[in-house]
Amino acid sequence: MTNSYCTTFKIIHNTNYLFDSEVFLEPHYLRFRPRPTPCIDVVDFNMTILPKPQGHKIIRDEEHNVVDFCWFEGMTKKLSINTVSVLKVKPYNPFDFILYPENINTLPFQYNKLQEKLLFSALEVHPISQELIDYGTNLQKGSDHNTIQYVSLLTKQLHDDFIVEYREDGPPLSPDKTFKLKRGSCRDLSWMQIHLLRQQGIAARFVSGYYYFDMEKPQFELHAWVQVFLPGTGWLGLDPSHGILTGNNHFPIASSAYFEHTMPVSGGIRGSATSKLITQLLIEKI
Repeated sequence: MTNSYCTTFKIIHNTNYLFDSEVFLEPHYLRFRPRPTPCIDVVDFNMTILPKPQGHKIIRDEEHNVVDFCWFEGMTKKLSINTVSVLKVKPYNPFDFILYPENINTLPFQYNKLQEKLLFSALEVHPISQELIDYGTNLQKGSDHNTIQYVSLLTKQLHDDFIVEYREDGPPLSPDKTFKLKRGSCRDLSWMQIHLLRQQGIAARFVSGYYYFDMEKPQFELHAWVQVFLPGTGWLGLDPSHGILTGNNHFPIASSAYFEHTMPVSGGIRGSATSKLITQLLIEKI
């Protein structure tokens, strides 16, 4: 693929924690590095952290996400993390795959024993309401139990049936609460879809990252979506907030069976201060 067929994106992400009195920063895990994919090359990445860490190490976590691990010294009233990413994106067809072996095409299917062990955390089932289970069961019948038709239909139906709203911080709502409210943030809808899919024996995990689409007045924020593991294609992305399979405008950062392991900033403080979070995200074609 020649560069003439590529699109280049620049992502500027500024995150600022302001404290009303001085605090000591405990070690922090930072997840801001876009992940390369078959259609996304990370050309450049720069991170500026203030106060400057005493130590800074790039590591891989338990689920192979690349994480910046930082530790600090001294007192501060502010933590700033500013990143600039440059990505080169190639054309991509999200339907260019087959499922293998053949039985994976029909629901319910069974992973082999080794896959079950490796996918254990992404298959972990938590109780959800019968109403949510029935919602998925009816859609499965409507798709004639075809795996790809079902995950595509479920993703589209969640977009059609639920109102997407922005909520800057906080963990995802419980799947049952989101289902009852019929509204939620991108992470609420994703967390609900994950737990429904797991109930049906489909390995599913949470993904955080960026999503670009053209708009008159650009206003971007961190985005969340779902990945399901289907033998033959691997981890397939589903975006219930937009009702689509993920494409080359979805830029993943971290994925995990547990949403906590995808949070951009994880770490504590020593002190009694209250904090204010201010974020700014700009994504542009260059």
